[in-house]
Amino acid sequence: MPFSDRKHRRSQRAAPLIPKDHGGGEFDGASFSGAVFNLSTTIVGAGIMALPATFKELGAIPGVIIIVLAGILTEKSIEMILRFSRATKTSSYSGLAGDAFSGAGRNILQLCIVINNVGMLVVYMIIIGDVLSETWSQGVHHTGVVEEWFGLHWWTTRSSILILTTIFVFGPLISFKRVDSLRYTSALSVGLAIVFVVIIAGVAIAKMINGSIAMPQLLPNLVDQASFWKLFTTVPILVTAYICHHNIHPIENELEDPSKMKSIVRTSITLCTSVYVATSFFGFLLFGNQTMDDILANFDGDLGIPLSSLLNDIVRVSYALHLMLVFPIVFYSLRLNIDGLLFPHAIPLGYDDRRFFTVTAALMGFIFLGANFVPSIWDAFQFTGATATVAVGFIFPAAIALRDTRGVATKHDRSVSWIMLLLAVSSSTVAICSDIYGIVNGSETAEA
Repeated sequence: MPFSDRKHRRSQRAAPLIPKDHGGGEFDGASFSGAVFNLSTTIVGAGIMALPATFKELGAIPGVIIIVLAGILTEKSIEMILRFSRATKTSSYSGLAGDAFSGAGRNILQLCIVINNVGMLVVYMIIIGDVLSETWSQGVHHTGVVEEWFGLHWWTTRSSILILTTIFVFGPLISFKRVDSLRYTSALSVGLAIVFVVIIAGVAIAKMINGSIAMPQLLPNLVDQASFWKLFTTVPILVTAYICHHNIHPIENELEDPSKMKSIVRTSITLCTSVYVATSFFGFLLFGNQTMDDILANFDGDLGIPLSSLLNDIVRVSYALHLMLVFPIVFYSLRLNIDGLLFPHAIPLGYDDRRFFTVTAALMGFIFLGANFVPSIWDAFQFTGATATVAVGFIFPAAIALRDTRGVATKHDRSVSWIMLLLAVSSSTVAICSDIYGIVNGSETAEA
């Protein structure tokens, strides 16, 4: 048994969060389709709304190419994780990091996953509150869908909607001990993402037929040095669009046939790439240079077609529901890794109901407070996302392959690893510099 699994918390070679034979009956293993939906839901979170804006900088043709290349690179990084995990006989991503870099490496990876997932879940709750209730931007009040429909009541306020969502949606879904139990909600989540694609494509095609939209910009418009450097601000969005590495092992551990995991990854990434390309292309085709950094903001006005208001509401509500269903799948790996950090020598979490529900309640409470009472949370998570996210998705897979403690890395693995490290470092640097510039510039503007 490798060092990391021998030293830390039970034998993870066979025991993920909850063994197959534990619980209210025999569990024969997760299906191929269920695993595809769970992995696809992990990938397609809030990032889908930021992708169309990258086409405004890159142009349609380079944008499509880079989205596809990012998907291919992500598939390769996951393939390396799975192959190295089998060589080390470990059943967790953190266990693999521990085998390569001892206990310190394991803990650093778990901390990165915790930071990444907490940030994502807080942002999801903020977006849900913005879409359904209200938001304030530069002193302007923007009403949410529920407030528009029913008016201002105690139960349409932001805090009330988030409390009700936490109790009646998040609470039941995060109480499942197996990730496979979320396969139906994950399928619905993927379905809602496809609904968004169908609506945005339908509106774009309808307006193209009646001649009310122009040909999209196919290549980047480089007019000066500043416009050239602005191209690199799209790198962090594209690099992190497919991050799902933290859920690879939990999904694989529950499979009826673990040998199918490689096909599951390929199917999920192909599905998500199709959704990303369609959303980005048709979103940019529809709104052109008016495409906002978050394309959801473009669905706050007249689309120039019949039933525009209804379509806007459908898009916003379906997106909020989509995020509600993404929430538990991201929460699953968050709980697993925070438990590994806090209780490294304990029995499997699935066997200890008190610890399971204590960790679950504490995490949910922390996320709820972050989404409601920390107004500057966005600035903090812009920095952590730029570092923790790329560490989980690219830095650790590349470092593990280059370390190669089991002698299984190929020359191709090493070449791809150096590319991943270059992308990770460059995207983090660009994102952090951009965030610092935005904060400083915003402060100067406010003082002026």
